[in-house]
Amino acid sequence: MKKKLLGRINKVAVTFIFSDFLLHTGWGLIGPIFAIFLIENIKGGNLGTVGFVAATYWFVKSVSQPFIANAFDLNKGEEDDFKFLITGMVVANLVPLGYFFSTQIHHIFLLEAIRGMAMAFVVPAWLGMFSRHINKNWYAFTWSIQSTSIGLSMAFAAAFGGVIASLLGFKVIFILVSIFGLFSTSFLFSLRNKIFLKDHETFNPVFYEE
Repeated sequence: MKKKLLGRINKVAVTFIFSDFLLHTGWGLIGPIFAIFLIENIKGGNLGTVGFVAATYWFVKSVSQPFIANAFDLNKGEEDDFKFLITGMVVANLVPLGYFFSTQIHHIFLLEAIRGMAMAFVVPAWLGMFSRHINKNWYAFTWSIQSTSIGLSMAFAAAFGGVIASLLGFKVIFILVSIFGLFSTSFLFSLRNKIFLKDHETFNPVFYEE
């Protein structure tokens, strides 16, 4: 039964899911402790600025994302999507190393703006490619596995992020986030020969049964 269930997800989708699991595990480590880091270690960091730091990331990402996604849709095939996915992930996952060296609140604002722009490329590229590579007629099941993997990764990271920070310090957390993120990116390189070179609808649907 287990084999039959897992057989509904092809290798490409599994790679995307595992990559996303690593990515969210890394960034989930920051969640419980980032506000404390800002207040205790960054000049100008306080309860008021914590919210604006988070808002900077979400504003830049949210405003930029639809225009970038539109450009992806206008260009047939996945070559551009894949290139920007990889580039955006590398940039976003180097941002925690910037936290490592930050001392002023404006450093954090700049880093969050950079991360927001990087993720504005990553998210639509990832979602578009993942959706196109789901086995036919197993869309809900595959998306549920992807959502479950994120939930488990965030649960694990939230449980241990604070513990690791208290024992080893914030800087170790930031290094771990980058390591998890770059490992996550490296797994996607295995897909470079499986991307669609033109409109996926012209491909043989047997592909979805891999």
